[in-house]
Amino acid sequence: MATLPESTAKSENKVTPPQPRFPLPLILQQQQQQQQQQQQLASSASSSSSSAPPISPSPNSNAKSNSPQLSTPPGPPVFTSPLRPAAVPFRTSPASPQPVAVAFPSSISTATPPHSSSSSVTLPPSSPPSFSSHHSSFDVASLSSLESIAPLVLFSAHKVLKVRKQANVASLGFGAIVSSGKDIAQGPQLIQRDPHRCQSCGAYPNPYCNVLPLSGQWQCVVCRNLNGSDGEYVATSKEELRNFPELSSLVVDYVQTGNRLSGFVPVSDSRTSAPIILVIDECLDEAHLQHLQGSLHAFVDSLPPTTRIGIVSYGRTVSVYDFSEESTASADVLPGDKSPSEENLRALIYGTGIYLSPMHASLAVAHTIFSSLRPFKENIPEIARDRCLSTAVEVALAIIQGPSADLSRGVVKRPGGKSRIIVCAAGPNTFGPGAVPHSFTHPNYPYLEKSAKKWMEHLGREAHRQHTVVDILCAGTCPVRVPVLQPLSRTSGGVLILHDDFGEVFGVNLQRASSRAAGSHGLLEIRVPEDILVTQVVGPGEEAHSDSHENFKNDASVSVQMLSVEETQSFSIFMETKRDIKSEHVFFQFAMHYSNVYVADITRVITVRLPTVDSVSAYLSSVQDDVAAVLIAKRTLLRAKSASEAFNMRSTLDERVKDIALKFGSQVPKSKLYKFPKELSSLPEHMFHLRRGPLLGSIVGHEDERSVLRNLFLDASFDLSLRMVSPRCLMHREGGTFEELPAYDLAMQSDTAVVLDHGTDIFIWLGAELSVQEVNCAAALAACRTLAEELSESRKGPLKHEARFPQLRTLTAEQRAKLKSSFIHFDDPSCCEWMRSLKLVPPEPS
Repeated sequence: MATLPESTAKSENKVTPPQPRFPLPLILQQQQQQQQQQQQLASSASSSSSSAPPISPSPNSNAKSNSPQLSTPPGPPVFTSPLRPAAVPFRTSPASPQPVAVAFPSSISTATPPHSSSSSVTLPPSSPPSFSSHHSSFDVASLSSLESIAPLVLFSAHKVLKVRKQANVASLGFGAIVSSGKDIAQGPQLIQRDPHRCQSCGAYPNPYCNVLPLSGQWQCVVCRNLNGSDGEYVATSKEELRNFPELSSLVVDYVQTGNRLSGFVPVSDSRTSAPIILVIDECLDEAHLQHLQGSLHAFVDSLPPTTRIGIVSYGRTVSVYDFSEESTASADVLPGDKSPSEENLRALIYGTGIYLSPMHASLAVAHTIFSSLRPFKENIPEIARDRCLSTAVEVALAIIQGPSADLSRGVVKRPGGKSRIIVCAAGPNTFGPGAVPHSFTHPNYPYLEKSAKKWMEHLGREAHRQHTVVDILCAGTCPVRVPVLQPLSRTSGGVLILHDDFGEVFGVNLQRASSRAAGSHGLLEIRVPEDILVTQVVGPGEEAHSDSHENFKNDASVSVQMLSVEETQSFSIFMETKRDIKSEHVFFQFAMHYSNVYVADITRVITVRLPTVDSVSAYLSSVQDDVAAVLIAKRTLLRAKSASEAFNMRSTLDERVKDIALKFGSQVPKSKLYKFPKELSSLPEHMFHLRRGPLLGSIVGHEDERSVLRNLFLDASFDLSLRMVSPRCLMHREGGTFEELPAYDLAMQSDTAVVLDHGTDIFIWLGAELSVQEVNCAAALAACRTLAEELSESRKGPLKHEARFPQLRTLTAEQRAKLKSSFIHFDDPSCCEWMRSLKLVPPEPS
């Protein structure tokens, strides 16, 4: 809410200020009207009854949401694009923002832009959402609370310190987490026209802009430049301006359905026109092959009848299966020791074989092909078997592109949706282009690994250019050399995931990978106040070239090219203050441009206003512990590229926690101990779980697993990242309900069932006493499994938080002693013991 300067409230002999050049923004105008009404009511009440109490303004809410941040030394932004796997398991619902249909009316009125009145409803892929012209009333309260944009943008604090030295404490820092594919409860307002832009800096109009209704001019909140609106904002009254969504909503989506590229596909065919090619490892032992065959059979049975599918297998050679043979499994074989020649590809593409076929015509053939796969017979270790994975992906790309490659001269036909290559791998790429030796002892292994990474990145970029996503699903106990394979999946916008085997979990992820909706051609623009500097961006993207977006003469925004747009990913933005801030508010604007699954071009604009404060205590009260913890963890994991570096980061984390206590806490009287600030009560516990969990601790054994977890975490959405840092413990209660408890071993009581949600993995623990009770145990296990499925699907949970263990208060002294004696002693310190070892006093629970 806007507050007047103190000087205007203290002096009684006021000097009437000159009229401002621009009228106040709509939000401030409405706030002034409310204040005037309250003053009139107060004056009338005081005149009629002298005993009536004065009306006092309601205090600002300091309720915390999930947001943390960290800053780095001043300098140009550093773009970090870690290799990106997706959340486990995949989401089956369309990626947010909700898919937008392309079948709009040809003529769209710009006088009263239509919006969606039911955009929170997820429609099936074959039924794109429709839009109505209904416009909901403007909610002033939602603009001041940040709750309306919470899933999309999370700040580490809801206030900004004015003093540069206080604001730039690197141990805590300041920043934001932007989830490009997240959805919000009511859905954004939809605008079916081109957006207005500031002609100086490129920013967008928003509810905080000053607007001149008589001329239609609006003033940019970022650079204060005055811009025209081509007469669109000309209005007879200020109330009329509220009909424009961009002037009444903090989040708007501009929708452009004109497809400028050839190969445009209608809405009804857009999802099914993009093919799926399975690339299958032939070098499997019999046990693994049987599991893989079962998963593949179930996979093709789950596909829609109109989905086009192709099947390629690889070992020393590449086999491309032909669907024209109905009764037998027939394949054309290409050499795998080098990239396919143009002659071989021409013979394949222009031959008589059918290598992409809709499921309704090829389901029986696909089952025959899967059943014909045979286990690896030679007596060669799994790691040493020849696998030409890279060549197989090149062949799959050529099949997807088809004859259009000869007609385009480098211009790729754009299908209705993203094509997808799903690689089922059981070992590393050891043969052909991008191959690495199977042994680390090879004298040239470092050089060959570096060359292989470059090749895989090149192949991934070529796939991205052809609008094809490469997902790599690995399984088994053989190392797959994750650092070599991940550039292929990341640069194409795909994922890499490890599985224990090719069984049930692999099959589920295989099905979800095929139906996972993702936007493409993404670009994120970050605009911050001139007093604030973006120092680093971490997420699934890379620095955007200047020719990839529109440029403005005074545009100081930071632009990031997004490799894909999905709800399981986010960008972490770290900021610093360049100088002391003089204004009472600062403005941030985030613009995301992308094409959704219906080939509609979307521009999502989010505008945030944060108040500035001088008081450190007020700032700490606005800090969002959960978001701050996630940002600190991402900054830390970014430097933990190897197991040894991850171990060293634990000491760095200790120093960070100590520095926060020294800078923002207080010293205990007559002691060398420092008390951690009570406003950040949950932050130390998050750091405790981070340093001993799978991201920095020694729980994860193999380097492949640690690498996948690290890169998944760096790109993951806020919800998933928080769970990977600090697990969520849910205890089963009578009636199938669950109670959330701290993630301590005290929750593992012998007569209870506990679910531990660690983001990528969910564990179920059953106590010994409960296990012998057959009926109760079965009911508890069923309830826990149902909860685990819901958590893995939604990554959300509307369960009430309990800060401590209230049931301990009901135990007698004898019961407490019995409970304590049942625990096994571990060398690992508790959270409180860890903080005391740092000479810190743990904060009281909030």
